[in-house]
Amino acid sequence: MKDLTVGKESKLILQFAAPMLLGNVFQQMYNIVDSIIIGNFIGKQALAAVGASFPIIFAVVSLVLGFGMGATIIIAQYFGAKQIDKVKRTIDTLYIFLFFASIVLSVLGILFSSYIFRLIQLPEEVIPYASLYLNIYLSGLIFFFGFAGTSAILRGLGDSKTPLYFLIVSTITNIGLDLLFVLVFKWGISGVAIATVISQGVTFIGAILYLNKYHKVIRLSVFNMVFDKEIFHKSIKIGLPSGLQQTFVALGLMALIWIVNLFGTDVIAAYTIAMRIDSLAVMPAMNFAAALSAFVGQNLGANKSERVKAGLLATLKMTSLISVSITVIAILFSKSLMSIFTTDSNVIEIGANYLIIVSSFYILFSTLFVYNSVMRGAGDTLIPMFITLIALWMARIPIAYFLSQQIGETGIWWATPIGWFIGMSLSYFYYLSGRWKRKAVVKYDDSGTIETGV
Repeated sequence: MKDLTVGKESKLILQFAAPMLLGNVFQQMYNIVDSIIIGNFIGKQALAAVGASFPIIFAVVSLVLGFGMGATIIIAQYFGAKQIDKVKRTIDTLYIFLFFASIVLSVLGILFSSYIFRLIQLPEEVIPYASLYLNIYLSGLIFFFGFAGTSAILRGLGDSKTPLYFLIVSTITNIGLDLLFVLVFKWGISGVAIATVISQGVTFIGAILYLNKYHKVIRLSVFNMVFDKEIFHKSIKIGLPSGLQQTFVALGLMALIWIVNLFGTDVIAAYTIAMRIDSLAVMPAMNFAAALSAFVGQNLGANKSERVKAGLLATLKMTSLISVSITVIAILFSKSLMSIFTTDSNVIEIGANYLIIVSSFYILFSTLFVYNSVMRGAGDTLIPMFITLIALWMARIPIAYFLSQQIGETGIWWATPIGWFIGMSLSYFYYLSGRWKRKAVVKYDDSGTIETGV
């Protein structure tokens, strides 16, 4: 556990973000290795299927993971206030909710997957691959939720290192099983999905066994867990806006996939590969933002609001430097990066064009995420939700459709940085208003005493 309320802000955020970033790089290796193996050993139809499955998976899990984000913020603030009893109740409540949610969403997702693929006009030759992959993936949703919840709890407690160790084990397991199931057993795209489910299961079960034995706060016992309605309601109040935001983002990605699907299998495959590279490239900004949220949560919980601005400025400097560096690499090596995943020259050309356009504006993305993370760390998740939805549904999607009709798939790529700019501008002005400070879970009176009832 890490106390983020004392010490130099930039050093604390960097130390907290670094293991989390490395962990998420390993987590992204799931998707990257899957795509490399699929693109080189199965084919571009299967590659397009995985790309089409991603927004659906994202939509299925987003609302639930939003609740997890709410629980993380509550854990961080209770931990900052040294209310360990309430930290433990929050952990129990989160696990109970995630268990039942995973069962319900697995069943619903499997039942309706093929209908959704036809709704977004996925080419018929791709649908069998996509349905097979998605149904296997969803069958292991309980493991995905379990480990995601465990990681969220540890982040709220200031521990970003422990999830990293288990992610490394999971990634190595996934890569090994991918190679075994696809290259040796010849299971095709189903082998890739099975490898992912097994590796996630190994990670979650291993993490729980380890934490039960060695962690000071986390003790997961099925028979002794307590569901706290009050904490659940607080988690919903804070997490629901984030969950709804991510759900609408996922639906927005499905709308974008629908636009991409209009241009055929080559464009879908190129978009799938480029998005894999893209997701890895923006990972530093997302992890520094997550670290800043925990930092803000703990410091507001400890009544040290003066440290929040210093943490924000330090994070902006670090993420801007990293974003510019990644932009240079993505532009210079766009075709080389694409060629790792496929030998199809047309797919490579289309994907390289995406990378050159979108990567030029990574600094907009990082700034947007950093400002939103301050508000979320304070418990104000409603306004960031509206900002994200405006940038996506009122800007990016309509612009993508309009420009795609004028200049082809390139118009879809240009809509991305336009949406980022609008979102960043709105987040910046709301941050300046200071209204987000009123949303803290742990509140203090003028004498610096915690108010009764929190």
